[in-house]
Amino acid sequence: MIVETKSRPALPSRIVDASSFFTRLKDSPLHQTRIAMVGTFVPRKCGIATFGNDIFEKLGQFHPGIQVDVYALDDPKDPLEYQDIAGTIASDDPQSYLTAARRINESGVGAVWLQHEYGIFGGPDGEMVCDFVDRLAAPLILTPHTVLTEPSERQRAILEHLVARASRIMVMSRHSCELLVNHYGAPREILQIIPHGAPDRPFGRSETFKERMGLSGKNVLMTFGLLGPGKGLERVIEAMPEIVARHPDTVYRIVGATHPNLVAKEGEAYRERLQALAAKLGVADHVLWDNRFVETDGLLDQLEACDIYVTPYFNLQQSTSGTLSYAVALGKAVVATPYLHARELLAGDAGRLIEPDSAPAIAASVNALLDDRDELLALQRRAYAKGRQTIWPRFADGAAALIETAIAPEGRPAPITATPGLSGVFAMSDGTGILQHAIGIVPDRRHGYCVDDNARALMLMNVAAGLPDQERARWSLTYASFIQHAWNQDLKAFRNFMSFERTWCEDCGSEDSNGRTLWALGHTVENAPDEDLRDWALRWFETALPHCASFGSPRTIAFMILGAAAVLRTLPRHRGSINMLNEGGEVLSRLLERERRPDWAWFEAVLGYDNPRLSQALIEAGMVLNRLEFAEAGLETLDWVAQQQLAVSGHFRPIGSESFGKEHSYLPFDQQPLEVQAAIEAARAAYVATGDRRWFEHATAAWKWFFGANDRGVILGDLTTGRSRDGINPRGANENCGAESILAFQLAHYSMLALSQAQRGESTGDKLGSRGRVSEQSVANP
Repeated sequence: MIVETKSRPALPSRIVDASSFFTRLKDSPLHQTRIAMVGTFVPRKCGIATFGNDIFEKLGQFHPGIQVDVYALDDPKDPLEYQDIAGTIASDDPQSYLTAARRINESGVGAVWLQHEYGIFGGPDGEMVCDFVDRLAAPLILTPHTVLTEPSERQRAILEHLVARASRIMVMSRHSCELLVNHYGAPREILQIIPHGAPDRPFGRSETFKERMGLSGKNVLMTFGLLGPGKGLERVIEAMPEIVARHPDTVYRIVGATHPNLVAKEGEAYRERLQALAAKLGVADHVLWDNRFVETDGLLDQLEACDIYVTPYFNLQQSTSGTLSYAVALGKAVVATPYLHARELLAGDAGRLIEPDSAPAIAASVNALLDDRDELLALQRRAYAKGRQTIWPRFADGAAALIETAIAPEGRPAPITATPGLSGVFAMSDGTGILQHAIGIVPDRRHGYCVDDNARALMLMNVAAGLPDQERARWSLTYASFIQHAWNQDLKAFRNFMSFERTWCEDCGSEDSNGRTLWALGHTVENAPDEDLRDWALRWFETALPHCASFGSPRTIAFMILGAAAVLRTLPRHRGSINMLNEGGEVLSRLLERERRPDWAWFEAVLGYDNPRLSQALIEAGMVLNRLEFAEAGLETLDWVAQQQLAVSGHFRPIGSESFGKEHSYLPFDQQPLEVQAAIEAARAAYVATGDRRWFEHATAAWKWFFGANDRGVILGDLTTGRSRDGINPRGANENCGAESILAFQLAHYSMLALSQAQRGESTGDKLGSRGRVSEQSVANP
């Protein structure tokens, strides 16, 4: 898209005007809390659909400040018509899940509430849900409706995956909570128990509703729900002869349609077998059938007309029963087998628990209540009192609190001019160099050192402010010495990994580690305050550069271009660097032309790490060489990748490391400081090239990522020590503070500071912009 204004000429046709994504910072405020809810939904006839509709309606009624965007799982073979929802997901179509995840991310919701049941998602055991949640950027609230004690291997893997991605988990029973903690690895602190919601209706109106339904003078037993084997209805019918013999005015009402899956398999054969059983036992006139799916209000009226609600389930692992919650809340005496939800909800003598799979036990319990009307009424009152804890206003309050705790808080102010301390850097360093990793803030010696981090540390010493000359020299020489020692003269390449015992773990490092080391040498030629160190860096740069010409990794090429561009800003006639920029720029340009698609303006079919470096390299190469086709390609691709890394709310969302290897796709986690630093420094190069303030705004959004303006609202950067956490995973911050993250935070600060000063027209002392700016018009018309 080309946007023309009177004050600014249009960019060339291949460059998308960045205003479309920068304006998100100002034009899309979130006026209320919005979440997305994913699961089945009415008019689908299943318990989870009803539960989802209850959440939608009750939050709207009791917490209207929370807007729920519903994404309904739909069966494309039997599609339904939905009202007032945000979208549908074809349950068996992987692409539909990807599309829905993108739409949810782009909608800017504060959280995603997933209703999980194995049978409603596509793939074996519903495994398509795993790739779906991997693509969600907003915090995930998980409600697992089935938590199995003995799952299959795949069922366990699916739920463990969902648990690992969840920021909050809502369950409706204590048993499910303990199972998730003890068997599925859920942290207890992210679990919240919210009992199934129930209606708030007056007590003691059964006679009124019996009269409406033609049941006056009857003792009414009732079971409600989709019919299918496992509900135990056979045992109640088998108990009816004994019950009727003692209380002839008793009827048993079975309300609900046969489960659609059972109908598809055998029609109404199951219901007909139950009817035949009632006829055989001589109680057909005492078993009343209502063969339909009853909407909630109608169901409540039906429940009000009963005296005793019977749930004789065979499956004692059932952790949630909405109808049980309804019956208790309406003050009905309940006779139930001891399945999980019944044991918890009926505790404290709020109902009667009986031996499972036993018609005599049902008959004995029902007759005992019908014999003693005072005890029947007392039990109903105890149930009603228990139900006050689960009425819809209480459920809605719990759901609203759950959402509030899941949504990421806003970031705090992110000062650009405040200089991060260096104690965190030096705590990771010793006489050999800077260690790679840490556990928390404590250096982890097990992983030793690498040339990558020592190269970054040398770059930091080149630009760090406020260091006494002696201390700067000490650490600069330590990191430079590591780089120098890393050179393998036999292979003409830098090694990368060294153990804590100072033995090399390899003879030759990766292409990227060699390219990054060359970049650090060029950076030192340009920026080191000490002339002798600049001379040292140039000597090693010229030693290594000829041997790097065969490297083919796009990022390696980009790193080498950045190093060569730095040398040329100091030594404009340096022939090796000129050749490097020309040849490397041509390679990146060819890669872009080969891989470009209408929706994918990038050099590769995948997005990895340090992504903006490729664009930055072309921009800097174009500026130094005055090859504006390079600058044009760099600005176009940076514009594209910047759009991918900006959330609709305006906060920065770096491409996650889990994206590695996923063609023409990317995931939001794990997010790492390295990508944020790259975005800031590439934006700085774009600002130097164009003078366009929008790049300053983009860099600022990336800088704020360190201070809580991110998908989880977590603060990673510590200005006092200069440390940074290692990144953001689905549950929040990775608490470790490794060298790469610390150095990315530090270097991002100095680039942000230089960009801020340049934007205000101040002299920064750095040489990135020493050749002057190229206006957008000159880029557009090379």
